[in-house]
Amino acid sequence: MKNRNVKKFSIKMQKKLVVLFILLLFLFIGLIIRLVWITRENETDYQKQVLSQQQYTSTTIPFRRGNILDVKGTRLATSEKVYNLVIDAKVMNYRSQYLEPTLKALGDNFDLDMTAIRAHVTTNKKSSWYVPLRQLTYEEISGFQEAQQADSNIQGVWFEEEYRRIYPYGSLASDVIGFSDRDNMGRYGLEEYYNDTLNGVNGREYGYLNDDLTLERTVKSAVDGYDLHSTIDANLQMMVEKYLKQYNDEQTDAFTKGNGAENVGCVMMDVNTGEVLAMASYPPYDLNDVRNTDSLLGTRLLEEITNAAGYKEIRKTDTVITEEVLASLSEEQLYVNLNYLWQNYCITGTYEPGSTAKPFTVASALEDGVISPDLNLECNGVMEIGGYDIKCHNGPEGWLTLEQAVANSCNVSMMKIAQLMGTDEFCEFQQIFNIGLKTNIDLAGEARTANLVYVADNMGPTDLATNSFGQNYNVTMIEMIAGFCSLINGGYYYEPHVVNKITNSNGATVQNIEPRILKQTVSESTSELIRQYCRAVVAYGTGVTARPAGYMIGGKTGTAETIDPNTNKRSETEHVVSFIGYAPADDPQIAIYVVVDRPNSDKQGNARYATKIVRNILTEALPYLNIFMTEEVSEEERQELEALQLSITSQYTQTPESGEEPENGEGAEENQTGQEGNNGTGGEGNGGTGSEGGQEGNSPEGGQGAAEQPWMAYPVDPETGYRVDPATGRSYDAQTGAPIDQGESVPDPGIPVNPNLPVNPNME
Repeated sequence: MKNRNVKKFSIKMQKKLVVLFILLLFLFIGLIIRLVWITRENETDYQKQVLSQQQYTSTTIPFRRGNILDVKGTRLATSEKVYNLVIDAKVMNYRSQYLEPTLKALGDNFDLDMTAIRAHVTTNKKSSWYVPLRQLTYEEISGFQEAQQADSNIQGVWFEEEYRRIYPYGSLASDVIGFSDRDNMGRYGLEEYYNDTLNGVNGREYGYLNDDLTLERTVKSAVDGYDLHSTIDANLQMMVEKYLKQYNDEQTDAFTKGNGAENVGCVMMDVNTGEVLAMASYPPYDLNDVRNTDSLLGTRLLEEITNAAGYKEIRKTDTVITEEVLASLSEEQLYVNLNYLWQNYCITGTYEPGSTAKPFTVASALEDGVISPDLNLECNGVMEIGGYDIKCHNGPEGWLTLEQAVANSCNVSMMKIAQLMGTDEFCEFQQIFNIGLKTNIDLAGEARTANLVYVADNMGPTDLATNSFGQNYNVTMIEMIAGFCSLINGGYYYEPHVVNKITNSNGATVQNIEPRILKQTVSESTSELIRQYCRAVVAYGTGVTARPAGYMIGGKTGTAETIDPNTNKRSETEHVVSFIGYAPADDPQIAIYVVVDRPNSDKQGNARYATKIVRNILTEALPYLNIFMTEEVSEEERQELEALQLSITSQYTQTPESGEEPENGEGAEENQTGQEGNNGTGGEGNGGTGSEGGQEGNSPEGGQGAAEQPWMAYPVDPETGYRVDPATGRSYDAQTGAPIDQGESVPDPGIPVNPNLPVNPNME
């Protein structure tokens, strides 16, 4: 039986259902079209709104600045990972149980003012970034991290990673290395010159919550900077700096209050590659604490003044810096003096080279063909040029060979040689030797001297005469030693450099920097003659006191007057003394150049201040370099070497300031071995071969013993302690008979000053 209560699904109702379905279908199609349009037109905006509601983290991964290493792989500059303590008050206050345990852990593990920390956290509850401590070591944060792992309620503290630049040997090679600031910007030296090479690229770690609220991370690794392999030998550098300091200790307050000299510098170079083995000036500074003012004590105060033209310039005052003076300086004044301290005198300081220029003058004339090796020159003690009587520091010397003219440092002979050349040829050869031009050494801050030398168009007869023996133009130390190396290595001018290889963080070589010959300055025959003449300087001339025990070397002394900054005239009492030389004499391998700018003495014009430093350095350095002795040593010299060995044993067994041992087993112990293996190889000596034992066998006459030398009969000047020839007035060392290389500068203060020279020498 059919259920009569069930209504039939009528045709009318079916039509209505179809219409409703069609309407819904059109509505759904319209919605799809609208969504497609919205997606196309406003996708970025909606993505930002969605992403802003998710939790993201983005952390910078710092790069590691590259190392600077010495020639044997010892790290001179490196970077260590450190941590900044970051407090997130927002997280710390998120739950009530987080606050007290976290504050307690902070107080237990760090030296913090917890009252200030609590005040910050409770009053800045939405703060997510507060850094009370920076550059903590791993050891300093490890205690807190252990507490954090043990207690889950310690929250809201994390550590930001970065790198700190450290210098394991403190002030060693500070002039060469320079330093970098917290932003990884190099200042001075290699740090500045190779800044882009040492720096890498920061990485980044991204974190976000995906659709399943799972934390996803994407890491872009940092790219570390490249390592610099320098030509500096840390052991040689230590030797150089040790004897510069020894000189300063001996001369401090000797005549006036203050350091042993205005500036003292030394450069040691490989003559056959142009590689700088050591470079230093005094005083150095602490690379780990560059604003430490201890190194300023004893120096003369600098002040910044505005000159008549409205430009600011830096000048030295007569005030010696003491603790009291430092306390009175403003921040600006302190920075002016620190900035000068940070400069490398060996490449920025300019001065008149004095008689170290004489080998250049002789070599130029030989190459030019205006003189021959058998030339003899007569010295009457004075020449009248341009209305000025320009004297020879030795007085009348009669007829001299070329060798004797160089060995005795005769000004008159140099002036005659320069006259034969003329201004055009003289200036041309100065450029050939790179005088007046930058060497382009790979260190930041090299001074330009182009406007401090003459050109042929503005060089008069008097200028030519004074230039011939190193007066009236300025040079830098790196200019002189680079040119001098070409004089004695066969004539090959190498571009000086301090880095020979660049490697990446994995040790793979990125770039090899090979020795680069730029030109040939003189012929091999001329170079051989210059070596002969420079050897005579040390054998019996003005450089006898530079000879280290057991070795024969070559070189040239120099003495030059300075310019009074107040009067712009030559000072008769202030001098720059120097010695430039090479070893060994018969086969040059290294060159050394020492400059002492205005020694702290009432008799500044004495090159022995420089030759003594050279002798001390070479006595220790040559055995270390496995350069064997060529001369017999006296008993006195043997005792000196034994005492030196004892001091080396105690010095080089000490670790560097940070406690780090030299890498690869290199360094101090090797220095001792080299010294022990060579000392005393000259056999038993009879005396007289060293600068302390007379000049036996070295005089041009040959074979005269000390007792037969005429200078032994000269009276001793009680004021200077020198023996003085009554006939000529020439001074000799009372013990060795070495001629005193003083007064080589122009003795007549009326000679005009080169108007291009800076009023204040060495201030660029």
